[in-house]
Amino acid sequence: MSGSDEAGAGSGAAGQDGEGYAGLRIERARELARRHGWATVRVLEPGDLMTMEYRQGRLNLAVRDGVVERSWEG
Repeated sequence: MSGSDEAGAGSGAAGQDGEGYAGLRIERARELARRHGWATVRVLEPGDLMTMEYRQGRLNLAVRDGVVERSWEG
């Protein structure tokens, strides 16, 4: 369901801009997120409910079968 950790680097690489985590295993994505200073990491499995408020410093990871399908900030 949802998880929290820390993390955030740009242009096609997992990092500070919130994008680029797609294709990574969730464990690796969380590790990189912590390393990049994200305040919170929210993991969303298929069917999970999520609030729609924007939260600066939060990385969202849509995950299926342990692999990130999409990542975004907020």
